[in-house]
Parts: sequence; C-alpha cells; structure tokens
Amino acid sequence: MIGRLVQSAFQTGCLSVESEGLIRQVLAMRGYQSADLAALERLYDAVHTGQIQREAHGRVNLLSPLPN
Repeated sequence: MIGRLVQSAFQTGCLSVESEGLIRQVLAMRGYQSADLAALERLYDAVHTGQIQREAHGRVNLLSPLPN
C-alpha cells in the first residue's frame, strides 16, 4: 500500500493529508515490506528537496524511528 501512495505522490507532485495519514497507519500496524520502506525513503527525499509538496504543514516525520 505504501508503494502505491508514494507513486501517487510522485505522479501528482503532492502528498495529501489523507495519504500521509494512511502511511502512518500502515507503519503503526507494521503492515509494510522492505520495498515499502525503500519507497518511503524516496518520498522523504523528494519532500525535502521540494520535488513533492505536502498538504500538511509542519515537520516531516514519515521516517521517524519505527517501533521495535
């Protein structure tokens, strides 16, 4: 699921509040695979370089340390 959300963000150039929330939910439920984490890293880099804009304001915490 994360891969599809990241792909959508790259296609639109925007990370929606809804997509960001879904990503957080998937991470919290540990419903991700290694490919999802790689996609999330690309998204994080794209947001920080301005390639993708966020609808939400504030700091990007998508790649905050994951719970053990």
